[in-house]
Amino acid sequence: MTDKPLLDVEHLRVGFRTEEGVVQAVDDVTFQLHAGEVLAIVGESGSGKSVSALTLMGLTPKENAIFEGIARVGDIDVLTAREEQLRRLRGEEVAMIFQDPMTSLNPVQRIGAQIVEQILAHRDIPSAEAYDQTVELLERVGIPRARERIQSYPHEFSGGMRQRVMIAMALSCDPSVLIADEPTTALDVTIQAQILEVIKELRERTDAGVVLVTHDLGVVADIADRILVMYAGRVVEQGTLDEIFYDPQHPYTWGLLGSIARVDRPRPERLPSIPGMPPSLHDRPTGCHFRPRCRHEFAQCTQTPSLEARNPDSPAHTDRCWLSVEEKRAKREIAAGQIGLEAKGAIA
Repeated sequence: MTDKPLLDVEHLRVGFRTEEGVVQAVDDVTFQLHAGEVLAIVGESGSGKSVSALTLMGLTPKENAIFEGIARVGDIDVLTAREEQLRRLRGEEVAMIFQDPMTSLNPVQRIGAQIVEQILAHRDIPSAEAYDQTVELLERVGIPRARERIQSYPHEFSGGMRQRVMIAMALSCDPSVLIADEPTTALDVTIQAQILEVIKELRERTDAGVVLVTHDLGVVADIADRILVMYAGRVVEQGTLDEIFYDPQHPYTWGLLGSIARVDRPRPERLPSIPGMPPSLHDRPTGCHFRPRCRHEFAQCTQTPSLEARNPDSPAHTDRCWLSVEEKRAKREIAAGQIGLEAKGAIA
């Protein structure tokens, strides 16, 4: 792992102008991504995950958006870069696997032509060489009979195969940063595992840094190195995989862990859920945004907690919660579906 990060995000804020005022979709997000690392960004719908990912690609519409902070890919800040710089950046330095491949692929173009077009847009090589590279990419992501299937249209592939095509397209110019926005949504669990395995193998082979955006902590359990948990536009907890799974510090993280089904226990009648709904970004609660849904709310929660390390033994494990480390370990419970807490004695 090199000292210089591939991706450096500092105090990123993204707001959108509306008739009701500015909606702050991303609020003071800071993180780094290094080569060969998988960083998972986790949270419910509306937490700011996808807006963060699109902003890192320079795809957030600037006409109606307000940006603050820094989002640097290599030496280029995508928030201030010109469109010409962003076009060079996309594909060569940073690429994205979008959530729905059926709407991301052109339905009237053969999949091979779409990947070849991507390669030729960034590489000065003959079309025949780009064609051969496309076949190799499709083989690399596990599409059988790639030289034959290169002539297929998107609707002739299954959902899992279309997602593999999107991965191949994203990797066509060997980017150093790969952003995967909900890459396993709407796929069955077997295909989900296959897609995640493809991403893991490609990360190991190319040493690319991966940002994996998902709402499901179970998806990242076998692939992530670090995890950012987002809620209402803010990072509420961040740490290594072991820190988040075995010693979670924020009540929202406890709720996400508790909602994961376990195959090694009797199935409960109903999985635990977090009560209430995420707040409207037009009218977020004062202080801790999770306060209205938290069972452990107290008077100090009306003040905004900072994102900081509460445990001196884990300086890189930070969270936004006023509870002390001792109070957290006493209050959190091993709910049905919760992962890992009992395995390492993390409950006081």
